[in-house]
Amino acid sequence: EHVPLPELPPRRRLSPRGLPLIGSGDWNDGMDRVGADGEGESIWLGWFFLDVCRLLIPLARERGEERTVLRLEDWSATVREAVETHGWDGEWYRRAYFDSGEPLGSRDSPEARIDSIAQSWSVISREGDPVRARIAVDAAWRELVRTDRGIALLLSPPFTGRGPDPGYIAAYPPGVRENGGQYTHAAAWLIRALARLGEGERAGGLLRAMLPTRHARGPEGTARYRSEPYVMAADVYGAEPHLGRGGWSWYTGSAGWVWRVALEDVLGIRREGHTLAVRPCIPRDWPRFRVEIVVDGVRARIEVRNPDGVSAGVRSCRVEGLPADPRRIPLPGVGPGAAAGGAGEQAVRIEVTMGEGTT
Repeated sequence: EHVPLPELPPRRRLSPRGLPLIGSGDWNDGMDRVGADGEGESIWLGWFFLDVCRLLIPLARERGEERTVLRLEDWSATVREAVETHGWDGEWYRRAYFDSGEPLGSRDSPEARIDSIAQSWSVISREGDPVRARIAVDAAWRELVRTDRGIALLLSPPFTGRGPDPGYIAAYPPGVRENGGQYTHAAAWLIRALARLGEGERAGGLLRAMLPTRHARGPEGTARYRSEPYVMAADVYGAEPHLGRGGWSWYTGSAGWVWRVALEDVLGIRREGHTLAVRPCIPRDWPRFRVEIVVDGVRARIEVRNPDGVSAGVRSCRVEGLPADPRRIPLPGVGPGAAAGGAGEQAVRIEVTMGEGTT
């Protein structure tokens, strides 16, 4: 049953400081003891809350629900100030606060000094201070990405019992699953954040490195990875003696997120309402790529050229030979007022040329 937004009581889920309460866990359900007494707070959930509000506000405005708009804007202002005031740790954003008020994900923390998703979502939400968000993602790359192994750890160092009890996450051995391994769902978010910062070398490089075919390359890689080379594993172990071993596969939604960031953020092909946007963020050594994607019965054949060896920026876009805005590429027969197509699948040819200092 639909509950009108003005009747929802999220204020009861905010701490006196204006941060969302973590309760028995947020995205990371393994942190089920951080807020077991009802006082723990989540910095990551603050970013997520702000992103949801950002998406809901235009919908509420379109529906004429001005009371809802004002309320969402008020909540957003409260949480935004709280996250920046209580979340920033100097080089990155903290992850949470325990019931006791002790921070989790601080440079002074004995365990989990830095957590990936608190950094990536400062960018993904579009709500983080731009300077701080870039510093935070740089810190995540420096502290969590193992380029030699092609993994991006969820947090570091792992929980080993030296600090407050975070919950069942600490029951995993150090470096396994959420406890200091790569949790692929979160690693995909880091790629998204890197791409949105224009870091094509890092975003594309990490995407390639994470592919199971890379992990299982050759006899040595296969012996280490010990998982299917054609399935995106939910996790990859991040510490010896199992460093680089693939974890749970087949059940995972991580494959969906890796697919999305590959298509939408690295290749830059994203549906925007009834149109397509093509704004790649790729390694400089990619000279070109081609993609075919079907949207509402229209087969879009997209070719992107990168003659100047750039990571981002679009110099020109042509649709069936005619100039077009790469941010809003119309699709034949799609959207209100569009001319109806004939029988069968329609096709459209899109040519994009990348270049510096452009869209």
